[in-house]
Amino acid sequence: MTSLAFAMPAEIVDPSVVAPPGDLDSNEPPMESYQHLIQMLLLLESLELFWKERTDFFAAGNLTIYFSPRQLKSEHFRGPDFFVVLGTERRPRKSWVVWEEDGRYPNVIVEVLSNSTESIDRGLKKQTYQDVFRTPDYFWFHPETLELSGFHLVDGRYEPLSPDAYGRLWSAQLDLFLGVEQGQLRFFTREGELVPAGKELAQRAESAERRAESAEQRAALLAEKLRELGVDPDALK
Repeated sequence: MTSLAFAMPAEIVDPSVVAPPGDLDSNEPPMESYQHLIQMLLLLESLELFWKERTDFFAAGNLTIYFSPRQLKSEHFRGPDFFVVLGTERRPRKSWVVWEEDGRYPNVIVEVLSNSTESIDRGLKKQTYQDVFRTPDYFWFHPETLELSGFHLVDGRYEPLSPDAYGRLWSAQLDLFLGVEQGQLRFFTREGELVPAGKELAQRAESAERRAESAEQRAALLAEKLRELGVDPDALK
């Protein structure tokens, strides 16, 4: 996968301004609803697990991105519901401060729509992510209507992404599909496999354990039957 890091244009950074500390706290309010919180955590957890061996990305949800040209905390900041930055160090951060991160903006942003925020997500935020952030992949998802839309940056403009036969949208940045599964926005591999979250991984492990126990029990019963017939099962190995 090609990692693209988009730097802040040099002409909008004033070198005379002394940068504040890079560990600025996030100013984001609580999530819009419990549904929003679960959706954001699901995306974050599944991607973190899927990329558990990688150290070259940062993913977060409901975290402030500071991007003031004057390097001020009090102006020019946004808090996407979920975003991923590629080509950076994988470590905890209180917020994403563009001027402390080599001018990098998110490569992928996902907004979870609600009746009170969708007009901003479709309008002002989309414009900001296109013109200022220059984020290559932008998606929004409405958990009530299940609307999923995505855009890819082409020559500085967002072009709508076309869904595949399953209604999923491709993220070239993540090398993954985004699609709706059981009313939730999920990641899918290029082959169409669901990217599991922690609960699903635990269920898979439990299922595999049950299958192993069942196979062991069947083998024990077969061995008992063979002994009843006067056959030593160990001699058949």
